[in-house]
Amino acid sequence: MKLAPACIAFLALATAASAQAPDQYDRRIERILKETPLIDGHNDLPWEIREKYDLWRKPLDLSADTSALPDPLQTDIPRMRRGGVGAQFWSVWIPGELKGDEAIRTTIEEIDIVHRIAARYPRDFEMASTAADIRRIHKAGRIATLIGIEGGHQIGNSPAALREFYALGARYMTLTHSIHNDWADSATADPVLNGLSPFGKAIVHEMNRIGMMIDLSHVSADTMKAALAKTKAPVIFSHSGARAVMNHPRNVPDEVLRLLPANGGVVMAVFYPGFVSEQRGRWSAERDAETARLAAIYKGQPDARKAGLDAWDAAHPFPEATPAQVADHIEHIRKLAGIDHVGLGSDYDGISGTSPEGMPGVQSYPVLLRELMRRGWSDADIAKLVGGNVLRVMEQVEQVAAAMKNEPPLIATIDQMDRPAN
Repeated sequence: MKLAPACIAFLALATAASAQAPDQYDRRIERILKETPLIDGHNDLPWEIREKYDLWRKPLDLSADTSALPDPLQTDIPRMRRGGVGAQFWSVWIPGELKGDEAIRTTIEEIDIVHRIAARYPRDFEMASTAADIRRIHKAGRIATLIGIEGGHQIGNSPAALREFYALGARYMTLTHSIHNDWADSATADPVLNGLSPFGKAIVHEMNRIGMMIDLSHVSADTMKAALAKTKAPVIFSHSGARAVMNHPRNVPDEVLRLLPANGGVVMAVFYPGFVSEQRGRWSAERDAETARLAAIYKGQPDARKAGLDAWDAAHPFPEATPAQVADHIEHIRKLAGIDHVGLGSDYDGISGTSPEGMPGVQSYPVLLRELMRRGWSDADIAKLVGGNVLRVMEQVEQVAAAMKNEPPLIATIDQMDRPAN
């Protein structure tokens, strides 16, 4: 059988990639990350500091390994350095049940933790507001520190709060978390609005106006499409996978991936095993079903329920997610949206249970990059993935805000905009 020239070229590329020694991959990674900052879209350390370390009133030293602490973490400065991190968006998540003024106050406390991280370790971290800041800080050998708000409920339906969060350093907002807010539908609850309300569309416009990136992780597919139809600027998905690879509502469906080239946005691939591994998803669903079955059979018998679940666990080994599965998501996003529309959003310290095998914390990005290099990814492709694409999105968001600077701020309330017509 005679091979076509394109097939011969592909086989040659694959053979060359597989022939490279591990240290050759490491040298390539070092060279790429020296020129292009590795930007992680999502890390939940601030909430971990709040919950496990009492808003940092309990001792916690991020300049030392935190993995072996009594309350272990996936993040610290030595491991960030080993992982080659150049910039980190710290999530200032709060529970979805918090509303109004309480949500605003708690978000401010979370933002304060991020500022205290940067202030406590000035040799390693520096607050960044723009793409140019990230490049400058990375060139100086520090880690650019940025803030992402993980849920539209955090503004308490107040456009003024949105603007003040931006003034405090927030550079993206996830439109919802895992439950609906008053103006946008989440991916993990039954639809109510089927996208965005009029106030929600106005919030998207206001985010464009002030230069805050729109994050579509956690939102429903209809909300994704409504936001893409409304926004003047590229969007991000700060920590999401591809739904075609792992069928979870938190992941991005193909129909939305195909819309990204026209928008210019980026899906930052998540490492969370429950969104990465189809096997892990099936195992979790089956275990939940067994838990419910045992609860129905053994009412008032907690020991019997525990024994039954222990027996089920012994017969059904826990399936680990793998770096190859994370790479599968990245490659699917690339296939449908293009190399300019994919990035990294680990969700470290927001990952419950175990991380992908061999990727226990922020030191692990090279593990994934080696996997992609083994699959034939070029240095230019890796540079776009790790940070180049997100820097381009930030610059375009900044340009849109500059063009909208003379527009008046949003001052209408949700009641004024979403009140049903008489």
